[in-house]
Amino acid sequence: MPNLIRRAEVLQRCAISNSTLYRLIDTEEFPAPVQVSRRGVAWVEHEVDEWITNRICERHEARQSGEDVQ
Repeated sequence: MPNLIRRAEVLQRCAISNSTLYRLIDTEEFPAPVQVSRRGVAWVEHEVDEWITNRICERHEARQSGEDVQ
C-alpha cells in the first residue's frame, strides 16, 4: 500500500510555497492530492518523489543541451 504524506511534508520536500503547490496542481504539473477525510487531503509519497526526480532530470538535461538553468 502506498504511503500518504500531508501538505506540510510535501511543501518541505519540494521547497515550494502553498500557492505554488496549488498552481502546479491546477496546471496539472504536480500530482493531485487524495481525499483522506471530509476536509483532509494527502499526496501519494512515491508520486511526489517522482515529481522531484523528474525536476532534477530536467535540470540535468537542460544543462547538457546548453539551456539557461536557474
